[in-house]
Amino acid sequence: MAERTPRRVRLDTPMERGARRPHYDPEAFGRVSERIARFLGTARFLVYMTVFIIFWIVINVTPIAFDPYTFTFLTLLLSLQASYAAPLILLAQNRQADRDRISLEEDRATSDRLQADVEYLTREVASLRQALGEVATREYLRDQLREMTEEVVARARTVELSAEQAQHDHAATRKREERERRAERKKRRAGLRVEEQSVAKAGLGEPFVGEDESD
Repeated sequence: MAERTPRRVRLDTPMERGARRPHYDPEAFGRVSERIARFLGTARFLVYMTVFIIFWIVINVTPIAFDPYTFTFLTLLLSLQASYAAPLILLAQNRQADRDRISLEEDRATSDRLQADVEYLTREVASLRQALGEVATREYLRDQLREMTEEVVARARTVELSAEQAQHDHAATRKREERERRAERKKRRAGLRVEEQSVAKAGLGEPFVGEDESD
């Protein structure tokens, strides 16, 4: 009979071991433990526990007692209940701590995102302020229009004053020319008078010659 050759063991394949360990769902066990721990921390459990202990004591002080050894079995039950309650409560606390840690991490991530969003919005608002500083606003336009209106009014007044001054200068020039013409006419009249007087003087000084003598 030929011997069986051993199967080649691959490094990427886990080795088969003996009997498998019992497997349970940690999440389901944790949920059950939290329910039990939540029930242990309620007033209903205290009431139920108190009624049970009173019933146990009342039954065991009567002739039908089933725990005659100074309530040794009751003490064992209470110890057993406490020994299981403590790990269940610790397990529930650990799960709650894990949830709190995850919630804290999510809150921290949310806070980081919010801070990043706030910083982004702050930069956007700053850029908008800078852009608005370069854009003509309503007040700026009003000021510019007011200045332009004042400048136009001032120029119109200047033009009116210039026209009035030109008219005044023209009237003054006409008056001056009129005075000069009058003075010139006076001079001419005076010259004509002088000439007439000189002619008259010259006519009186010459001898009178008649026509008979010429004949």
